[in-house]
Amino acid sequence: MFYGVSHVDVSVTDLARARQFYADSLGFVVKREGPGFCDVDTNTVLLRLIETRSVEYRSAIRLQVSDVEKAFARLLALGGRALYEPLRTPQLELVGSVADQDGNALSVWRNLSEDEYGFLPELPTEQAWQGEAEQLLQSLLVGVPSLFRGLARRKVVREAEDLARGRDVGRQDVIRAYIRANAKITRGRVKKPLLAHGIDPDQYRADFEW
Repeated sequence: MFYGVSHVDVSVTDLARARQFYADSLGFVVKREGPGFCDVDTNTVLLRLIETRSVEYRSAIRLQVSDVEKAFARLLALGGRALYEPLRTPQLELVGSVADQDGNALSVWRNLSEDEYGFLPELPTEQAWQGEAEQLLQSLLVGVPSLFRGLARRKVVREAEDLARGRDVGRQDVIRAYIRANAKITRGRVKKPLLAHGIDPDQYRADFEW
């Protein structure tokens, strides 16, 4: 019955001005236009700019960007009005919001990286863990690039719990899982962080060869 969202309607009082703002200035493409309307392709959804004598219902649009501060400043330079400066939200996002000339809100946002959280995410455990084991894994994961840290966390936890086989996960399980969770061809890279934690990789040759 429902095929999906095709357009978001944006009421504007000056279609030419809105076209300049949403298409030309922001770099989006006009897909179709006619008397009183203009469809702007934002790469993910169409904005239908609809000219009206007065804006009765304002829209709220979220634009995903790589640099929130830069995008926020760009919108202000194009004539937008600041609603709130870029800030961190409970949803672990960085968001800033600007109103266009008709009062429609444009929020520019990106996800925070784990390095920006200010806290360590909980381990996705299903079994009981010894406190020392959990602390060791959290410390080892700090050295993993934030882009891949979530995947590494899940892989190592799963491997450690498989090694523990129903008992509390301990320090040795974490060390072995940390080694095994890496592809065999790249396992040599984990020796340096192990040494930094006072762990001798030579004692785990079987896991490096596993």
